[in-house]
Amino acid sequence: MPLPEDPSVLQTATNLVSTLKSIFSTPPGFRPAHAKGVLLTGSFIPSTSAGTLSSAKHFNYPSTPVTVRFSNSTGIPQIPDTDSNADPRGCAIRFHLGNDDQGKRVHTDIICHSTPFFPTKTGEEFLEFLQSLTKSGPEVEHPTPVEQFLAAHPKALAFVQAPKPAPLSFATEAYFGVNAFKLIAADGRETFVRYRVVPVQGVQTLDQVELAKKSSDYLYEDIVERVQGSPVVFKIFAQVAEEGDVTDDATEHWPEERHLEELGEVTLDKVVPRGESEGEQKVVIFDPIPRINGVEPSNDPLLDTRAAVYLISGRERRSA
Repeated sequence: MPLPEDPSVLQTATNLVSTLKSIFSTPPGFRPAHAKGVLLTGSFIPSTSAGTLSSAKHFNYPSTPVTVRFSNSTGIPQIPDTDSNADPRGCAIRFHLGNDDQGKRVHTDIICHSTPFFPTKTGEEFLEFLQSLTKSGPEVEHPTPVEQFLAAHPKALAFVQAPKPAPLSFATEAYFGVNAFKLIAADGRETFVRYRVVPVQGVQTLDQVELAKKSSDYLYEDIVERVQGSPVVFKIFAQVAEEGDVTDDATEHWPEERHLEELGEVTLDKVVPRGESEGEQKVVIFDPIPRINGVEPSNDPLLDTRAAVYLISGRERRSA
């Protein structure tokens, strides 16, 4: 996973990591966003149609081992699961694809969060958004810098105002990939898609009265109990773009009537023990860019910045 060659992308990503860590006072060894998380393992079985859309190994193998990380928002490792700032929740899926000819382990990732919204089109705009937050303390006169930013960026305002109810469980939350990707079939046919990860048990959320009764660690406690009882299952769908749909802007939504093609099922049957999980979470670096045959990134400018942010913060965690 290389750093981007474009110096401006690299500088933006570096500034994003440092700004996020400053906002949340993130301690060394933790992610500057989605710091609190839990790891699970299981397998992915593709649908019959997945292999017709993409030649990627995980869409054609009978079964692929996976590691999944569910997480809370913010760079605060101990944020209560009941805190409204813990939304949106995150879901990162790693598909383990064996070794290449040189014996190097091969994998690819899908990264989603629990709202289809994203506040900005570019990393530079997202940095501007975060910097406006740092200048908008309670003592600052209105309109504050963040209020001015949101007034000038209606899509960022839509992200902030979008409902983000707390989930009953990580296992009953739907997760959305905001970036578009290109699936490439064996015959060369190309299909632009956005991923969705949907719980087989259905989406179930909590109202404020129910949430107030929960413990600060209720999502972790719940997922451990659920998996001990029976595996947790999600379906992965591809929302398929049609002619004219924007594929290079994460703030642009495709119409809800766009076809959802089922790509397969993720079955999670083990929660990685907390002590082991904490060490592994410091090491694993998820990658928003697929970097395998059969799946390619779109021209979304956010992808290179996101990948750089993940790699920079991952290297910092490892060195810590």
